Amino acid sequence: MTVIAVLEAGLLTTVQDLGRFGWQQHGVPVSGAMDDWALRAANRLVGNDENAAALEITLAGPVLRFDGPGVIAVTGADLGARLNGRPMPPWQSAAVSARAELTFSGARDGIRAYLGVAGGIDVPLVLGSRSTLTRSRLGGFMGRALAAGDRVAVGECADPSWSVRRRLPRELIPAYGHVHTLRVVMGPQDDLFAGEGIRCFLSETYTLASQSDRVGCRLTGPRIGHRRGADIVSDGTAFGSVQVSGDGMPIVLMADRGTTGGYTKIATVASADLSRVAQAAPGDRVRFVQVGVDQAQALLRTARAQLDRIVREEAWKAPSAGIFEEDSGAPLAAPAYAELADALTVPLGPAAPRANTLCAAMPGLVVSVAVGAGDVVAAGQPLVVLEAMKMQNPVRAPRGGRVARVLVAAGAQVDGGAPLIEFEDADARRT
Repeated sequence: MTVIAVLEAGLLTTVQDLGRFGWQQHGVPVSGAMDDWALRAANRLVGNDENAAALEITLAGPVLRFDGPGVIAVTGADLGARLNGRPMPPWQSAAVSARAELTFSGARDGIRAYLGVAGGIDVPLVLGSRSTLTRSRLGGFMGRALAAGDRVAVGECADPSWSVRRRLPRELIPAYGHVHTLRVVMGPQDDLFAGEGIRCFLSETYTLASQSDRVGCRLTGPRIGHRRGADIVSDGTAFGSVQVSGDGMPIVLMADRGTTGGYTKIATVASADLSRVAQAAPGDRVRFVQVGVDQAQALLRTARAQLDRIVREEAWKAPSAGIFEEDSGAPLAAPAYAELADALTVPLGPAAPRANTLCAAMPGLVVSVAVGAGDVVAAGQPLVVLEAMKMQNPVRAPRGGRVARVLVAAGAQVDGGAPLIEFEDADARRT
C-alpha cells in the first residue's frame, strides 16, 4: 500500500501521533491523539511503533480507498467500520487488497476512532511530530483535516511480521457508554477554592457541553466556588488539567490546549482516564473521584501493560474444549455460539449428555445467579451476571439444555477463567 485515497472526508479526520513534545516553552501545543491508548493499540495491531501516525476519525467517518494491499486496524470508538461493505471487527488487524474501501455507518459507542495502517501515515515531520494542529495549520496533511480528493501517503512497513493478524483480547476492549467516572489528582491550585467548591466538584454530576473540542471538554452543572476569584498568574497546563474560570464551570483541557493558562486548575484527570474524556459525547454525564499520585501512576502502568496482551491469531484460534465465554463486546450474539464452536472445530464431547463449563471471561464480581441445578434453560438465557470494568456482563447459555451445577454465589469475586456454571447439553453430539 502506498496511498489512501479520500473519497469523502467525514466530519473531522486528521493525522495524529502521540504529540509534539519539547516546544511548549515556545508556545507550541503538544496536540497528538485525543485517545492515545487507542492510537497506541492501533499501531501495535498493525506492527508499527506506538508513535506512528494514524488517522483520528471523529463521529462521522470518511470513505477511504486503498490503492494496494496492506494491513489496517480500527480502534477507539465504534463508528460502524465496514470494509468493502461488510462489518469490520474493531480492535484487530485486517488485511486489505488493492481498491478496498473502508466506510463508517455512524457512531455507536464513543466519538473518536483511530485507523492504524502498517507502515504509518507518511506526512512530513514538523517539530518532531506528524500531528495536526488545525488552528495553526501546523503538521499533519497540509496542516488541515482531510478533504475529498486528498491522497495520503503510507510509509514502508519495517515489521516483517506485518501480515500476521493480531487482536486485543475482548475483555480489554473498552465500552465507553454515556456516564463517566473520572479519577483526578487534586491541584495544583485546589487551595484557591472554597471548601464548598471542592465538595461540589467531587460530589456533583456534570454534563459535557456541545462546545467541547480538541482544545477542551466543557462541562455544565453546579457552580464551583472560588475563595477570591478565578484569575492566577499564567502557568503551564497539562493534558487533563481541570480549569475553572469565573463562571465556576470546569473545563478539562485536552490535546490542543494552550501551553499556559491564567485560570485556577482544581485538579488533573489521571492519564489512564483521559481516553474516557476523549470518547465522551455532548450530553454525557461526568463525575470526579479523588485519587493520590501513586494510584494515578499505578493506573497508567496497568493501562499501558494491557497493550502487551495484544495477541497473534494463533494464540486465540483454538479455545479449550467445552469452554464458552461471554463476549461482552457483543459482536457475536448468544445464539451464534453453537455455529462458532463448529467453525472452530471445538470438540463437543464423547457422549451425551456432557457438561460444558461456562467460565468468567474476565475478573469480576458475581452480581447475581439466575438459575439453580436442574433448571432447564434456553439458548442465550442469562445464567450469571458479572460486574467487570464498571459494566454488568451476562454469562449466557451456549444453547438449550440443563444446569448441572452452580459453582458460584452472588457476592463472590472471581478471576478470569474461573468456572461459574456446569451446563448439561441435551443436544450433545459425538465428534
